[in-house]
Amino acid sequence: MTGIYEHTIDAKGRLSIPAKIKEELGDPFYVTLSMDKCLKAYSLAGWGKLMEKYEAMTTAQKNKIRPLFAHAARCDLDSQGRVLLPQKLREFAGLVKDVAIVGTGDTAEFWDAAEWAAKDAVETTPENIAAVFMELGI
Repeated sequence: MTGIYEHTIDAKGRLSIPAKIKEELGDPFYVTLSMDKCLKAYSLAGWGKLMEKYEAMTTAQKNKIRPLFAHAARCDLDSQGRVLLPQKLREFAGLVKDVAIVGTGDTAEFWDAAEWAAKDAVETTPENIAAVFMELGI
C-alpha cells in the first residue's frame, strides 16, 4: 500500500477508506495498535501471517504482544466504503476528526492529520531519505 490520503471521521466514528487502500486491504480487515501514536490496518492475509508468528511464540513473548490482539478490531466496510473505528482505538491514536491514511507497504496506518504532518516533516528530509537508501543498498 502506498500514498497519503486525507479523510475525516464522522460524528459516529466512521472513517472512509480510500479506494486504492480499500482494494489492497480488502473487506474485512483488522485494525490494532501501533508502535507509534497511530493505528495499523492489516488485510486478512496480513493478519493471518501475524497470527502464525504469534502461534510460534513462547508464552512470555505472547504475553508481551497481548495488547496488540486485545485491542484489535475486525473492520467491515459499509455500503459507502466506511469503517467504524472503536472508540478505544480512536482514543489511543488521538483520532478525532482529520485523519491521514498512510500506505506502509503491506499495511496502512491511520494517523491524526496533525500528528502525521509533524512525523512526516521529521522523516522526510534529504538526509533521512539518503540514510534509508543506503540502508536498503539502493
